[in-house]
Order: sequence, then structure tokens, then C-alpha cells
Amino acid sequence: MLILTRHVGENVIVGDDIVISVVEVRGEAVRIGIEAPRSLSVHREEVWLELKRANAQAASSEDAAIGSVVDELRRRRDPGGGKPRKP
Repeated sequence: MLILTRHVGENVIVGDDIVISVVEVRGEAVRIGIEAPRSLSVHREEVWLELKRANAQAASSEDAAIGSVVDELRRRRDPGGGKPRKP
């Protein structure tokens, strides 16, 4: 981990296209600004952890939603020809 000391108005550059700016310091809280390409996701850690948890749950093969979709597709299948019926 790189640890830097910066003052309000000073920046840290990450790679060629990410700029992290110190905007304000209030007691123990530091407000920062981040300029990054739109193709790069930038989240607070607690938000990122929740997104990661939700994505893992959605990708789980035990997810009830997957089972209900499979059941619906089976119900639509034509028992005679194996072709799906129109909804």
C-alpha cells in the first residue's frame, strides 16, 4: 500500500487517466474527488461489497429465480415435437 500526504487542492495521479483530488478536510473526514473514465467503475467500499454479494447471489445455481425460469420453459415445451410453444 502506498501512503501519501496531500493537502487540499493537491492531486494523486493513477495510471494515465485517473486523478484523485483532496477537496476538503474536516476533522478526521477527508473529501476526495475522483476523475476517471466512464468505463471504469468507482464505488465506496461498502457499495462495492454489496454489489459483489448481490452478483454472487444472482450467479448462484441455487437461486430460486433460475429454477422458476427453467420450470416455465418446460411448461411451454410442446410434448409432441419438442418445439417451444408461443406464449
